[in-house]
Order: sequence, then C-alpha cells, then structure tokens
Amino acid sequence: MLNLCNIHPLSEFQRGAKTFLERLKQTRAPIVLTVNGKAAVVVQDAESYQKLLDRMELLESLAGIRKSMEEFEQGKGQPLGDAFDQLREKYDVPG
Repeated sequence: MLNLCNIHPLSEFQRGAKTFLERLKQTRAPIVLTVNGKAAVVVQDAESYQKLLDRMELLESLAGIRKSMEEFEQGKGQPLGDAFDQLREKYDVPG
C-alpha cells in the first residue's frame, strides 16, 4: 500500500533526486511522482522492484498450474506418460 507521505511532484524529485534516492534505499518504500497533480510514475529501488517481479512470476506460475489442474480434472488433459511419449517422438528423443 502506498503511503500518502510518499507522493511528490516530479519537479520536487528533480530538484532533490539524490535525497530521494537515498530515502528509497533506506525505506524501500515506493514514491509516487505527480505531474500537474496527477500520479504519473512510481519510483522504487531496484531490489524491491526485482522482488516484485519475482513474486509476479511465481503467482503467474501458480495460476498456470491451477488452470492446468482444473483442465485435467475436466478431462482436457492427458496422462503424464502419454505427454512424455509425444514429446520424445516430436523431438526424436530416445526413450
């Protein structure tokens, strides 16, 4: 959740970029930058951003697994052995 104290005009960020970057490193809290009073960009430290990307990737993987399990339960899938056999045949991999 964004802290309302971390909403600043872009011009303020530009004037004090070094201070803002130091604060980002210390707090790891994202900062919302506004242009003409409207949110325009969110700035955050690289480590926090990478963690966010990693979490999104994990959630997308879990959603894909859940969808696959539902499809299999609906009879839309195939047994694992059959799938491996098809892949071996398709890619000419010895069994």
